Amino acid sequence: MQITLDREFVREVARAADRQALPLTARPDEEPAGLAHRGLARRVKTLLAAYRSPDSALHGSERAVAATMTHLAALMALQTPSGLFAGGDNVQSPPDSAFTINDVCDAHVLATGAGPELREAAAALAEIAGAAAESLRTGGVHTPNHRWELCAALARLHRSFPDGRLLDRIDAWLAEGVDIDAEGLYSERSANYAAHVSNPSLLLLADVLGRTDLRDAVERNLTATLDLIRPDGTVETVHSRRQDQNQPFPLAPYLPHYRLLAIRTGRGDFSRAARLAAACGIDDPNLLAETILTPDLCRALPAPAPETLPRERYIATARLASRASAAAHTVVYGGSDVPEYRRIRSGLANNPTFLRLFAGDAILDAVRLSRGFFDMGPFRATGMQRLADGRYRLTETLTAAYYQPLPPTERRSDGAYRMADEGRFSAAMAFQDRPRDEVALTTGIDVDLREDGADLRIDMSGPRVPWALELTFRPGGELHGAVPIGDGHWCVTTGPMTYRAGDSEIRVEVGVHAGEPLAEPEQTDILRYDPGQDYTLLGGTDATTGDRVYVGGHGPQTLSVALRARRPDLVVRPQRR
Repeated sequence: MQITLDREFVREVARAADRQALPLTARPDEEPAGLAHRGLARRVKTLLAAYRSPDSALHGSERAVAATMTHLAALMALQTPSGLFAGGDNVQSPPDSAFTINDVCDAHVLATGAGPELREAAAALAEIAGAAAESLRTGGVHTPNHRWELCAALARLHRSFPDGRLLDRIDAWLAEGVDIDAEGLYSERSANYAAHVSNPSLLLLADVLGRTDLRDAVERNLTATLDLIRPDGTVETVHSRRQDQNQPFPLAPYLPHYRLLAIRTGRGDFSRAARLAAACGIDDPNLLAETILTPDLCRALPAPAPETLPRERYIATARLASRASAAAHTVVYGGSDVPEYRRIRSGLANNPTFLRLFAGDAILDAVRLSRGFFDMGPFRATGMQRLADGRYRLTETLTAAYYQPLPPTERRSDGAYRMADEGRFSAAMAFQDRPRDEVALTTGIDVDLREDGADLRIDMSGPRVPWALELTFRPGGELHGAVPIGDGHWCVTTGPMTYRAGDSEIRVEVGVHAGEPLAEPEQTDILRYDPGQDYTLLGGTDATTGDRVYVGGHGPQTLSVALRARRPDLVVRPQRR
C-alpha cells in the first residue's frame, strides 16, 4: 500500500521550528538567561529536530549542535542532587520535572544514532535522564493530569533505558483508572490540560505499552471536544476546573492529536478538526520533533467530513449545552462546582457565565446574573435540566441564616464557643448548635436555544434584592440603543439594543413580565457586577473584560431576554417546535 505524505504540512512544521531555532544558532555559545528547565529542554528538542530534518534550514548544522550543547549545560546546572529540577513554585516537584524529562527523552531518541556529531549531546541527555529516573519512579503528584505526565516520562525512560521497575510504577498509576467520564471529558474538564498533558501522555503510553484502551480514551475526549469547538477557532472552557475557565483556549494545540487519530482511524470529522486547528498557520516549534518521532503525522489527512448544521449537544456530566447553526453558535452552562462546595477554590469550576453567543464577528462573550443577596455572589446554577421541548432550565436556591440564642444545654459561662464556618463566614459562635431563621432566594432561568440565538426567561423569587444582568460583548464592535453609564459600561432600559461588528449583529430585547420597572441609568449602584465576598474579601474579582451592558432592577422579578443573531448574508427561517 502506497503511503502519501503531506509535504506542505512537513515544510510548514519545519518553518515553525526554524523560527525559534535559527535565532538560537546566531550566537550558539551565548548562555540562555532567565529560562526555566522546561523551556531549556524544549529548545534542545527543537534544535535537534531541526538538525535532523531535511526540511529545516538547520539540517546538519554545526551551529545547531553548538547551541544544543550550550542549552544542555544550562539545563544540567538546574538539576539538583535528587535528579529533580530547581525553579518554580512547586519545590522538588516530580511532575514538573517529568515535563522536562519527557522532552529530554525525546531529544535523546533524536540524538541517538544520528551520527558522531550528536554523540556528546546524546550522552548528556542520557546523564540527565538517568539522574532523574529514581525520583520520578518514586515521586508523587498533586493534580489528576500529573499522573499521566509522570507515567509518560517513565515510559519514555523505559523506552530508552529499559527497567522493569519503571513499568511497575506505571502500572500502579494506571491501575487507578483514567479519569475520563461517560461524555469523554477528563475530571479537570480543561482544554489546556487535555491538549497539553492528558492526550499526548496517554497517546505516548498507548504506543510504548501497546495499550489500545488508552488511545481509545483520547479518541473519546477528542470526540467530545468536537462539539466544544467555537466559531472563533477556540475551544469552550467555561466548564473547566482549572485556570483556563476564565480565558479562551485555541484549538491549535489539539492539531497533532486530531491529525494523528484522523490518519490512524480514517475519521473525517477528526480530519476536519485538524484542518481547523491548522487554519491560522502552524506556530508550534515542537511539532517538527513530533513528526520525526511519530512519522504517521506526516501522512496525508483523509477527506474531511462536512459539518452538520444545525447541531445540538448536551454534555450531562458538565451540564453544558450548545447549539450550532449557520447563523449562531450558543452555549448554555449550569455546571459550576461552587454551589456544592460553597467556596471559590483552585480546582473547582467557578465561572458564573451561564450563556455565550457567537454570530460571525459579533460575539457575546458572557451573560451573568449578579444579585445583592448577603454578598453571596452571582448566579451559579445548582441544577440544569434538559426539558422535553428542547429548552434548558437552570435553577439555584441560595439561603442565608439569622441565628437564635443557644439552647440552655449548649451555653457556656465563659462565652468561649467553638470557631465555626457557617458557609459565608467564620466566628466563635457554635453555629451548628443554634436554631436558625433562613432567608431564601430562588432563581430559575429557562433557555430556549434557537437557530438565530436564544430566548431567556428569568424568574427571581424571595426578598426584595437588587439584581443586574451583565452582557459582555467582545471589544471591536459598536453598541446601539444602550445608554452609557460611565467607566465604559452601558445599560438597557426600554427598547432594543444591538451590538454590531463587521457584517454581523446581536440584537437584545428585554421585557418585564412581573415586578418593578427596570433600573434607570443613574442607578449605578445597581447596574454593576458583584463577584461576591469570596473575591472582594481578598481584594480580587472575577469580572469580565469587554463592552459590558447591564439590565437591572429589584426582585422579585420575572423578565424575558431575547438574543438574536443577524447576518445579512443569511436568511433564518422561523423554527417549529
